[in-house]
Amino acid sequence: MLDDDTLALAAKVLQTLRTRGLRVVTAESCTGGLIAAALTHFPGSSDVVSGGLVTYSNAMKESVLSVTDRTLQSEGAVSQATAIEMSMGALSMAPDAKLAVAVTGIAGPDGGTVDKPVGTVCLARQLGDGAPYVETCHFPGDRAAIRTATVRRALELLLEA
Repeated sequence: MLDDDTLALAAKVLQTLRTRGLRVVTAESCTGGLIAAALTHFPGSSDVVSGGLVTYSNAMKESVLSVTDRTLQSEGAVSQATAIEMSMGALSMAPDAKLAVAVTGIAGPDGGTVDKPVGTVCLARQLGDGAPYVETCHFPGDRAAIRTATVRRALELLLEA
């Protein structure tokens, strides 16, 4: 699942985090921990990776990341609001981290709707207590392709921080 291009991008993220003196935490739903896996693929990554939280169910998003029931009910699990709350919750769970990335989406093959088709992914990045960055992407392909594209975009967001 983690191809050479993705791992090369993860290595670049790690080097950038080291240079900037930042620690990162991930909050993942549709990727099931693949972002954290890419980052921790390399020996010594613990100097910049605090950890990763896989919160696949809404109940886990609420109890672990403090995503509000109100947000989940009004916006849905796959929404920019949920992604932002996930990133903020991840930072609160990792007091040594200053940077978080969160992803929530529909990797398929089922689960899509007219408004949120398969391939819809919301990503959020939180740096300290600054304003979060959030975006919605629509990735083509099968489940593996969507998850891989999500991991790559999340790594790019970390680089852009």
